[in-house]
Amino acid sequence: MEIHYLTAHELKDRLKKRELSCAEIAGSIYSRIDEVENKLNSYIRLDKEHALSGAGEIDKLISSNAIEISDFTGIPVAIKDNMCTKNITTTCASRILENYVPIYNATVIDRLESRNYILAGKANMDEFAMGSSNENSYFGPTKNPWNTGRVPGGSSGGPAASVASGEAICSLGSDTGGSIRQPASLCGIVGFKPTYGRVSRYGLVAFASSLDQIGPLTRDVDDCAAMLNVICGCDGNDSTSIDTAVPDFKSFLAEDMKGMKIGIVKELMAEGIDREVREAVQMTIKMAEEAGGKVEEVSIPSLEYALDVYYIIAPSEASSNLSRFDGVRYGHRNMQARTLREMYQRTRAEGFGEEVKRRIMIGTYCLSAGYYDAYYEKAQRVRTLIINDFKKAFGKFDVLISPTSPTTAFKIGEKIEDPLTMYMSDICTIPVNLAGLPAISIPAGLSADKLPIGLQIIGDILREDNVLKAASSLEKAIGFKDKPGI
Repeated sequence: MEIHYLTAHELKDRLKKRELSCAEIAGSIYSRIDEVENKLNSYIRLDKEHALSGAGEIDKLISSNAIEISDFTGIPVAIKDNMCTKNITTTCASRILENYVPIYNATVIDRLESRNYILAGKANMDEFAMGSSNENSYFGPTKNPWNTGRVPGGSSGGPAASVASGEAICSLGSDTGGSIRQPASLCGIVGFKPTYGRVSRYGLVAFASSLDQIGPLTRDVDDCAAMLNVICGCDGNDSTSIDTAVPDFKSFLAEDMKGMKIGIVKELMAEGIDREVREAVQMTIKMAEEAGGKVEEVSIPSLEYALDVYYIIAPSEASSNLSRFDGVRYGHRNMQARTLREMYQRTRAEGFGEEVKRRIMIGTYCLSAGYYDAYYEKAQRVRTLIINDFKKAFGKFDVLISPTSPTTAFKIGEKIEDPLTMYMSDICTIPVNLAGLPAISIPAGLSADKLPIGLQIIGDILREDNVLKAASSLEKAIGFKDKPGI
């Protein structure tokens, strides 16, 4: 039995039956890390000794009946390295925060700790979550476990690769324009972006505050729902947190899609989608009909502008958020500078990578006097059009379906010198963040060259129930069980 490839709910059952111990689970994960991490570079920080000792302590608590075994008790979870972990480095994969150690936990970490989880490690990512390939990390690129010459997607490439390869049972990522769903698609796992405000952003290092959202990456939809049960909920530390009851997300998992109205987004199945990706999605649409769903094409005309809008709003918010990294309060500081201005300039020039600098410059330009109205304000107006178009669509449909990524995993280095082509990788996922909607990516099959293809299911605001119902039904129909050969 390959313990490292079991799901969290399977491990929970074995822990309850005393067929496994938490120490055995953590040991299996670290044995796998020792085996493949040098090929993948999924992690920025590992602490084997602490993880194994922590697992042993949880075993003692279980044996003495001091705690109950619940979802994620003793389960090794990889955490994207832009979520604050108390007394453990949180680098955002950037030189400027290379040695930054937070004095507090992100809310999601506190909620996982309340379940006695095991921190598998801090996972690699694109610097400050800016990228679609995980090639922008100061600590080097993460490789795709299906083919180490390919990218795992980004910016949550490390969390996705760690789950796909068995280096973690599940992981937490952040999604600003598809950064959970796109790497989930390219790595053949499940990735969920909840409704904006469902999960507290307190302790998440901000990229674009009106778009960022934390969510799970798991091996199946069941684990995804269980993780949502843990991390969702109102938080007084986050002013954008939604004050609404947290349902039992696992109760929404269904066997079929009877009565569900499913819209196929015309604009996301058009030119630019690879043939094999389109065929896999069309095959899944037939499965949805066989499972009782009523399928119809829907047009959302304003999606034509989504990519343009995103690459004005996101860099603008990033230029504001990243202004705090100046060498004064925390992080890297250039010690050779003779004046304050020179220290700012040298620190930021040395500390930030090329993609981060590019987006700061774009954002600063869009927010500058004389250009704010022409760019940022107009982008926000178009964003409202996109939101309204989605509202119209959800007046008729329960969920919308599209590819998650227009392509399968591309080669490392293939797009790094062409930012515009790279940005197109998120064309199917970006509209969801602009509208604050929940969406999931599930594996829909493999291409001819054995690379995963992802299917995206989108729901209306706070309608994670419909997304999970459709996802669990289609997951069973697709029956994707393949694992990478690494």
